[in-house]
Amino acid sequence: MFQGLADRLQATFSKLKKKGKLTEADIKDALREVRLALLEADVNFKIVKQFIDKVKERAVGQEVLNSLTPGQHVVKLVNEELTELMGGSQSKLVVSSSPPTVIMMVGLQGAGKTTTSGKLANLLKKQNRRPLLVACDIYRPAAIKQLQVLGEQLSIPVYSMGDKNSPVNIAKAAIEHAKQHGNDYVIIDTAGRLHIDETLMQELQAVKENVSPDEILLVVDSMTGQDAVNVAEAFNNQLTLTGVVLTKLDGDTRGGAALSVKAITGCPIKFAGMGEKLDALEPFHPDRMASRILGMGDVLSLIEKAQANIDQEKAKELEKKMRTAEFTFDDFLDQMEQVRNMGPLDQVLGMIPGANKVKGLQNMQLDEKQLAHVEAIVKSMTKQEKQKPEIINASRRKRIAVGSGTNVSDVNRLLKQFSDMKKMMKQFTTQQKGKGKKKFKIPFF
Repeated sequence: MFQGLADRLQATFSKLKKKGKLTEADIKDALREVRLALLEADVNFKIVKQFIDKVKERAVGQEVLNSLTPGQHVVKLVNEELTELMGGSQSKLVVSSSPPTVIMMVGLQGAGKTTTSGKLANLLKKQNRRPLLVACDIYRPAAIKQLQVLGEQLSIPVYSMGDKNSPVNIAKAAIEHAKQHGNDYVIIDTAGRLHIDETLMQELQAVKENVSPDEILLVVDSMTGQDAVNVAEAFNNQLTLTGVVLTKLDGDTRGGAALSVKAITGCPIKFAGMGEKLDALEPFHPDRMASRILGMGDVLSLIEKAQANIDQEKAKELEKKMRTAEFTFDDFLDQMEQVRNMGPLDQVLGMIPGANKVKGLQNMQLDEKQLAHVEAIVKSMTKQEKQKPEIINASRRKRIAVGSGTNVSDVNRLLKQFSDMKKMMKQFTTQQKGKGKKKFKIPFF
């Protein structure tokens, strides 16, 4: 996500920070690099010009040039302007004063509208809301069935009247149904087309006029770059959108759509799809995203993910075991599973400030296959071996390798890393007690 842009910007500012004092020429050179990075990221050229002008206007002031840390001051300005470019602050869903809150999902076919409707319903359910999904796409083959399957997987009700009724009648009936059954949110999955046409817009406008939605969210594929922004602009002109949902943001290495859509359409990005799983929809925080682009991490999102996915009682038990050096491979497996629940490891890693600068992590590919191998090795151990890894001799290592479908060298590597980790825990505990100042290196695997 934003990989190319992040690498270019971080490299540029790294050079800037090394200079004790900045001249206007230094800032001009740095902003030239920033401009190129943004253009390569497929950001609209008008937006790039406005962005650079704003940063330049602020950066050449005496306050920055005479600052003790001028390089960091410029990075701070770019961070603030990036945040502003993407909307400034989080834009939350509007809540109707008289339930249900009606959310109309619109977009082109193939952008992930139906799946995103399910993900949004799932997010609301986790917030103790009672959403109702409404199948108003009566044209695309199996669209109704797809929404019903999603509803079953998430245990969320789906309102459908088949494909013979008009979308307007279905939407109106669904809202009445929600009122009678205590559903406080109604999410209307409307039809899409492969391109914007008059028929599509007339139908969406008819639904809008008849149900007066509190939110009209456009779902767009962020990987289409400026096309996504053009689609957003066209839909906004016709329907007056209240927000945008960017799908596939985790796979968008450039980030042009995320950086351009708010500035061009005026519509805030409300959510971002960060993967295929049904819980991979996140509220969009412009400030946190700007920090991640500039390599500053995203500690708040990391904490939220941890709180949502890590069992607090198990965490306390683990802390106790770490203090007493009783951490076993069973504990390791349990922790690995909880961390995996937080999402793809490369995304989690991207939230840790400075992680991208740690040697060996810059180009590290953290894929599920790698984790599966580790899991297979541990599960091929006996109960005694998991408790006391020191008893694992050459013949046992060979057996574990065969049982896990890996090589003895893989088993050796994991045992070495586990041993290093236990030593690190012991050293950390000692430091906490004030009995030692020895530095330690954290092994990443």
